Amino acid sequence: MAEKLSKAEAKKRIEKLKRLINYHRYLYHVLDREEIYPEALDSLKHELYKLEQEFPEFITPDSPTQRVSGEPLPGFKKVEHKVPMLSIEDIFSEEELKDWEDYFKKLVPGQEFEYFSELKLDGFAISLVYKNGIFTYGSTRGTGLLGENVTQNLKTIESIPLKLEIHNKLPSKEIKEKVKKLIKNGEIEIRGEVYISVRDFERLNKEVKKRGEKTFANPRNLAAGSIRQLDPKLAASRPLKFLAYDIITDFGQKKHSQEHQILSVLGFKTDQGKVCKSLDEVIEFWKEVAKKREKLPFQIDGIVINVNNNKIFQGLGVVGKSPRGVRAFKFSPKQAITILKNVKFQVGRTGAVTPVAVLKPVEVGGVKISKATLHNEDEIKKLGVKIDDTVIVGRAGDVIPEVIQVLPELRTGKEREINFPRNCPICGQKLEKLEGEAIWRCKNPKCSAKERRYFHHFVSKRAFNIVGLGPKIIDKLIDAGLILDPADLFKLKIRDIMPLESLPRRKPKAFLRGFAEKSADNLIKAIQEKKRITLPRFIYALGIRNVGEETAQDLAEHFGSLGKLKQAKIEDFQKVKNIGPVVAESIYDWFSKQRNLNFLEKLKKVGVEIIEEKKSAFQPLKGRTFVLTGTLETMSREKAKERIRILGGEVSESISKKISFLVVGKEPGSKYERAKKLGVKIINEKEFFAMLK
Repeated sequence: MAEKLSKAEAKKRIEKLKRLINYHRYLYHVLDREEIYPEALDSLKHELYKLEQEFPEFITPDSPTQRVSGEPLPGFKKVEHKVPMLSIEDIFSEEELKDWEDYFKKLVPGQEFEYFSELKLDGFAISLVYKNGIFTYGSTRGTGLLGENVTQNLKTIESIPLKLEIHNKLPSKEIKEKVKKLIKNGEIEIRGEVYISVRDFERLNKEVKKRGEKTFANPRNLAAGSIRQLDPKLAASRPLKFLAYDIITDFGQKKHSQEHQILSVLGFKTDQGKVCKSLDEVIEFWKEVAKKREKLPFQIDGIVINVNNNKIFQGLGVVGKSPRGVRAFKFSPKQAITILKNVKFQVGRTGAVTPVAVLKPVEVGGVKISKATLHNEDEIKKLGVKIDDTVIVGRAGDVIPEVIQVLPELRTGKEREINFPRNCPICGQKLEKLEGEAIWRCKNPKCSAKERRYFHHFVSKRAFNIVGLGPKIIDKLIDAGLILDPADLFKLKIRDIMPLESLPRRKPKAFLRGFAEKSADNLIKAIQEKKRITLPRFIYALGIRNVGEETAQDLAEHFGSLGKLKQAKIEDFQKVKNIGPVVAESIYDWFSKQRNLNFLEKLKKVGVEIIEEKKSAFQPLKGRTFVLTGTLETMSREKAKERIRILGGEVSESISKKISFLVVGKEPGSKYERAKKLGVKIINEKEFFAMLK
């Protein structure tokens, strides 16, 4: 039987065990080395645990035994980031990379730039805060300004040191003194990514499958989901790892590359990256990483490029939610090979003629696609593509399918040239292309394709949002001669709609079966209920070329009324945020045409009333962007969007890493799954309305 230790002896033994265990943790998780077998390390941990149970007064937060502790939490507390956790803007080509450099070189002329390139790990962003050298709390990115306290789950990750120690030589004497001082008495913040290695992910999925349970989608989702579990024991059961990439604390480091050196010395696993003297070296590094991408132990989707000089980096500032001095250089989108069967030419509401490739259906990035954009005639010539060609298709930015490359080696000789029309495929009028533009347009204001598309746009969800008035009904009303422009919709009566079912069926599939009296009454009511509309929606509904939902919002906020918009000069439009010369000219041109002014007057005469939005002086949602999905019970989604904007927030229709919150109602759509995949903060209706209050 072992001799019982005195309290003083136990304290010394515990401290020695902690140092030894932490030393081997550093060897294994940072340097990828083993000096003792895992079984021996487990034995050391077991002895430490037993001693701490016997002498609980010596248990400290930095003890290796504290990595798993406590009962499941009722919820996560919010943590405010002292320095915002900003997102990184993506680029996808060498051209975009060079444009980025040209952009900030104009901001800092005559300056020599050095870059630090590192792997862009596809993990879950985390902030770690150490006080007096002890890991105190860790949090998620969240909104960038506000995250969730997930400390207990992070403590389960062996590659996160619970106590900071200096393991090696630091870049300079000055940095060494500051590091030592802050470890002894101060606060240090480290940032990085929690991830699961590809091998561990595959092993875990095999185990899950054997148990007859649903397998996990990908390592990134699993890592994010594990960190956001309320039971730390569940997080501990997952093979999570941590890779550090940033130091927020000022140790006197002058370069970002020095921060990676410091991180390694402090006991963190980090990517050593590469200092690049030029963009050519950055591109070379990007290509090298792309070649060995599949052999890496973890998933990456590109590289991150920082301006290496920290002073210059800070001086470049931030635009939107991304620093100017950093970019994520993504790898090519996921691709697949298929056959281009045909090309159709679509006419949009602005008259733009777009070639659309009809493909043999193929799966790209988990989505089956049968159509892809060919952009314009110049792109067709550049690709050298023909009908029946074998082509590589991908999803640009992982969203829009496009034809990327032709494989002429696989031609049979039966392929046919693509002849871009010189006349509108709908009305037959000659197409026009302005100098400097790549797009052919139909200028016929009476082109039926343009008119129908314009009608569809006018009543769409983001515009007048007339529920029940879909493309088929609009087409039927146009064919019957009941509406010539959207203003005529508000003059419709039940007696106009009722006879539609007796119309001759020239195109049976294009016509509805007709309207019962109740259906006709409901449609008229739906139209009349939408006579009152906010100014941003009204501007968007007008279908002005180059004016989307966000630009419409910017115009509404800047001018405040339709009257001021009509009176504005081209230079007035250029003063609006995010509006450049091309968009300004497009808006001015629309309001200068008499037929458009007549249309606005006609809308006024039929009773359309524009609600001029007034922003609240209280702006609690400023700097936050929301996406809504599913059905809200308390108010409509459109009303919710209006409230967000009044309180200073922004609304988006698409999910990306830049989104602050996804508000989820009943029966959410695909945005919910994408938000989970990207790690976007998801809140329910109750949490959302608490924010509004």
